Amino acid sequence: MRSPRTLEVWRLGTVNYLKSLKIQDKLVSERKSHQIPDTLLSLEHPPTYTLGKRRTDHNLLIPQSQLTKIGAELHYTQRGGDITFHGPHQAILYPIISLRSIGFGARNYVETLERSMIEFASMYGVRARAGNKCETGVWVGDRKIGAIGVRISCGITCHGLAFNIDPDLNYFEHIVPCGIADKEVTSLRRETDALLPKEEVIHKQLITCFAKAFSYDDVVWKEDPSFILDTKDDG
Repeated sequence: MRSPRTLEVWRLGTVNYLKSLKIQDKLVSERKSHQIPDTLLSLEHPPTYTLGKRRTDHNLLIPQSQLTKIGAELHYTQRGGDITFHGPHQAILYPIISLRSIGFGARNYVETLERSMIEFASMYGVRARAGNKCETGVWVGDRKIGAIGVRISCGITCHGLAFNIDPDLNYFEHIVPCGIADKEVTSLRRETDALLPKEEVIHKQLITCFAKAFSYDDVVWKEDPSFILDTKDDG
């Protein structure tokens, strides 16, 4: 009989991308040394383009000098995947979890992230699917609604998934999203006839689908985001 598994969840609101990297680095270190249990960060970013470790700059379709004019930043990361966009009205989950403790490999992990988004979309009558070969993320027909880019170090995960609730889709016109040309990007707002609740409710529903997909027995909602946002190495 396995031991009950607990997930701690921090809902952080809007967080600068570089700040989120520092938080993740700190939590990954603490998870590796068993100081914290599996942890999930739920947040949004200001308009931000990120590139994975393959450095596919050619999939950014405007000069970097133009980014400030459209109110966006560009950051290079060590996650897998290609270029993507993060911004307001997009639900982002960054899991800091031990794959070894649940016997997951990288493929099982990514497939379970996909399944959590597919289950969430179904709550609003949206029929989503996992990507075809060489297509990561979650799709509605040929339109991408959820992106995945992860990093795994010593069996501990970081980075994660981004699900489009109602972002400004114009930002995606400046990139080849996830390196896949000739595909559209969509959102929950576009795909459902259902009336969407407040985004805080939507984020919580996505978290619940994540916890269910990964078979957590208990979800602990942490109440003071300032505790985790107060990283000591800002300077």
